[in-house]
Amino acid sequence: MSRLFIFGMGYTASILAQRLRAQGWQVQGTGRAGDTDFADSAAVHAALAGASHILSSVPPDRASGADPVLAAYADALRAAPARWIGYLSSTGVYGDARGAWVDEGSAVGTGRRNARTQADLDWQALDSRVHVLRLPGIYGPGRSALDRVREGSAKRIAMPIQVFSRVHVDDIAGGVIASFAGPPGVFNLSDDLPCSQNRVIEAACRLLDMPPPPLQTLEEANLSPMAFGFYAENRRVANGKAKRLLGWELRYPDYEAGLAAILAGE
Repeated sequence: MSRLFIFGMGYTASILAQRLRAQGWQVQGTGRAGDTDFADSAAVHAALAGASHILSSVPPDRASGADPVLAAYADALRAAPARWIGYLSSTGVYGDARGAWVDEGSAVGTGRRNARTQADLDWQALDSRVHVLRLPGIYGPGRSALDRVREGSAKRIAMPIQVFSRVHVDDIAGGVIASFAGPPGVFNLSDDLPCSQNRVIEAACRLLDMPPPPLQTLEEANLSPMAFGFYAENRRVANGKAKRLLGWELRYPDYEAGLAAILAGE
């Protein structure tokens, strides 16, 4: 039987777990939706020893910058008999590309996420079985522009040349599953249509038949430091490698298809 052990069963990893369990997999993990205490070394070692697949979705520690999983369990991961090891990284490692396309061969470590870049590189160096899957902005049921528009927290920022990439959480799950039979390496999992955040907000408003929020300057929007940093970077993320080498097929190739499916699912 196929057994997946997940470090960090949060939003994205829980969607993956649900999908695999429906296919007959056994899934264990740490985190709020998991069944294993990260600090219980004996339990984690036992789970790793019995896992056919291992995934980490745990980001670096904000205080120290270290990757908690590698700090605690790097040796156990190397010794594990798993056929596949994966790490969910971020396309933030590419930094600001001034709106240009980036792919897996682009330089990393030039942006604001130095700890994430180091974790990304450390996972690549860990073992020859490792698949590093770099993710852009994640959206899905309960976490999309539809929710922000309904809550009144959606913002439109007057930055017409700003472009971002995103991916539906179901397509992340599909990409992880596709990589099980694919070669190790680094892969971007993004949709086919990078665009401004304003276009996504406006599409959500049309679907909900609500007026779009007013256009604001970056200063007027009074964004959190994290959101402000989001607007400091501008890039388009290419996904061709995952399609070619993993056979990854997108359910939702753009934000309009993804948002419409979320609304229909409600």
